[in-house]
Amino acid sequence: MAPFALRVLSNPPLTGDMSWLEWWRRAEIPAANGHGNARSVARVQSVLAAGGSVGGRRFLSEKGCQAVFTEQSNGTDVVLGAPLRFGLGYGLGNETMPLGPRACFWGGYGGSVVLVDLDARMAVSYVMNRMEGNLLGDTRGANILLAAAMGVAAAG
Repeated sequence: MAPFALRVLSNPPLTGDMSWLEWWRRAEIPAANGHGNARSVARVQSVLAAGGSVGGRRFLSEKGCQAVFTEQSNGTDVVLGAPLRFGLGYGLGNETMPLGPRACFWGGYGGSVVLVDLDARMAVSYVMNRMEGNLLGDTRGANILLAAAMGVAAAG
């Protein structure tokens, strides 16, 4: 691991079993300590998937939903060493994560991941039942989301 990545990922050193500790649950750590199941994650993300409105209530404007796809960066992430493309708050499709033009994703520490496709009006989430120290997700979640994305593409 590169020295910069080592400093970022080990300050403080974290392990998956820390997710059970009170200090972890009280902290606000983006993409690492959200608490919910796959249904709740997909439900929250359905606001974006449905163009900003869910259950008869508007939470985001159409313009706000579209802003997610404003590219912020595109290239090899200096910490993770993987090719990533980011919009506002979400990862966007690239050569390693083939997604539709209005689809985005985000993953969390341990392997959880969510896919949101505005054109298909779909949010799909994978959350594992055991936290593991995996920063880029795992093949279980990625395969589920890619299968959902491919199914949408085939049906479209």
